Amino acid sequence: MTPPNVNHWHGIPRAQINWHPTVVADRCVGDGMCVTSCGREVFAFDFEANVPVVVAPDRCMVGCTTCATLCLEDAIEFPSRGYVRQLIRSRKLLRQTKDVLKADPARYRAPGPRDPHNERTTP
Repeated sequence: MTPPNVNHWHGIPRAQINWHPTVVADRCVGDGMCVTSCGREVFAFDFEANVPVVVAPDRCMVGCTTCATLCLEDAIEFPSRGYVRQLIRSRKLLRQTKDVLKADPARYRAPGPRDPHNERTTP
């Protein structure tokens, strides 16, 4: 599987955003859940050491913590949510996001009975 274009996040070069998992080696049991669950190929697995390795940190979706959520040993850590929230505030991303939604409502519209143009509406 090839990960999506991950060079930018809301117009910010991804390399400028410090958001990626860190494996806490002394807690990791090497089950590989993080490696096989990450759709962005952030991890590889070192079979000799029996541990996951973060090989592509910039591919991690900003704000995603799926691998940490699935790790039963709490062996994966991320920067705080406050870091991402401050980035959103300082770069004024809420205004930008609202503009994106308004520019292409058909792309983002939720299905529902009130929308006569949505194919997924219910009678």
